[in-house]
Amino acid sequence: MDQEELLKRISVDPNVCKGKACIRGTRVLVSIILGSLAEGLTPEEIIDHYPQLTVDDIHAALAYGAALAEEGIWKIAG
Repeated sequence: MDQEELLKRISVDPNVCKGKACIRGTRVLVSIILGSLAEGLTPEEIIDHYPQLTVDDIHAALAYGAALAEEGIWKIAG
């Protein structure tokens, strides 16, 4: 699956999760997935916690994070 297809799995809707990026059709935030990966969880462990997710959803979250980093549109708490 290419990056464009992966990004179609991400939803940013002001009526869902207060407009925060989540996996389309769920209320699982991209930030939860990225944070879990950063803490050392494997994609399989994340899917165990959120069985509605697929490995492609995990890849989509990574693709979204990569796209934001490329754009330089990110915030770090000071």
